[in-house]
Amino acid sequence: MRLIPINMCKPGMKLGKRVYNEEGIVLLAEHVELTSPLISRLAKLGIHLLYIEDSRTDDIVIPDLLSDETRIRAMAEVRGQFRRLMDTESKKKMGHKFMDKAFRDVLKLIIDDLSAHSDSMIMLTNMSATDLYLYQHSLNVCLYSVMLGMSCGYSHDELTQIGMGALLHDVGKTKVPVDILKKPGRLTDAEYTEIKKHAEAGFRILKDEPNIPLLVAHCALQHHERLDGSGYPRGIKGPDIHEYAKWIGIIDCYDAMTSHRVYKDALLPHQAMEVLYTGSGTQFDFDKISIFRDKIAIYPIGSEVTLNTGESGVVVDLNSTYPQRPIIRILQGPEGDSLRAPYEMDLSKILSVVVSAVQGVKVAM
Repeated sequence: MRLIPINMCKPGMKLGKRVYNEEGIVLLAEHVELTSPLISRLAKLGIHLLYIEDSRTDDIVIPDLLSDETRIRAMAEVRGQFRRLMDTESKKKMGHKFMDKAFRDVLKLIIDDLSAHSDSMIMLTNMSATDLYLYQHSLNVCLYSVMLGMSCGYSHDELTQIGMGALLHDVGKTKVPVDILKKPGRLTDAEYTEIKKHAEAGFRILKDEPNIPLLVAHCALQHHERLDGSGYPRGIKGPDIHEYAKWIGIIDCYDAMTSHRVYKDALLPHQAMEVLYTGSGTQFDFDKISIFRDKIAIYPIGSEVTLNTGESGVVVDLNSTYPQRPIIRILQGPEGDSLRAPYEMDLSKILSVVVSAVQGVKVAM
């Protein structure tokens, strides 16, 4: 299978990987044949990339990090708890005394699932339709955080804490008017000021929740703080920002940049990493950015790439030691001619050859 932008999908193509709805349930299964109305519908749902079956790459398999059961449970808990917090009257009537147990149970499932992929490169492609970006983003940031925590040797308790901090880092946005959260355009200064209140709002919500560790509340409070003091809400600097909040701040930015929004197209992984590196050492911890870079699949399996030689093909595997130098199946020659006999090129062994573009987008070299 290969990964292509939705605007390049054509009727008759078949899905190579499942698409999920906003509840984490399978919306479209593998092998479903695409039609024009179906492609349009998926685009409107915010899905901008699809894995498509291709006889030249049908041996490429991309495993899911989460089981369907875990995904459904996680999305249900995030949506359910966040929506109850949005409903002030519901909170007065029902309370939230079980928030801690609900999310601890979900995190146990997530950690168990991710443990089977702890040595894998992290590759999250948005194949989910959601009515509100907040829910999927919260889950994505949690998955990135837990996998990075595993790579740093965190204990199970530490993984639970950073995972919960990541899952709930944006809980304060439940107190931001929905029309601002879903605004299909650039925010005004007043609206941006309103959005920025979510960090303190999240802290207030979580610090009063029974059995939610105070550290989790501080993750919500500090995830927009930056090393040089340029962040918010308090403008604190590096030593005063908790390690988990530093991680979540990096991941939050990365996932936001690589997610499609109503008012902006998603950046490709390599583009988002370039942006993060511009803030390395000032806004973000350099060592954490380096670890993040080495753990993220900036050229996801299935991506269509062009090399500096003019040849093009599809990423078929990753080199964990050299994540920027994947293994490419060359499908087209330098002149754009389709090859009768595709072959594979391991860029870790041919240092003069580099990726120059991904899906038509140039790579900084």
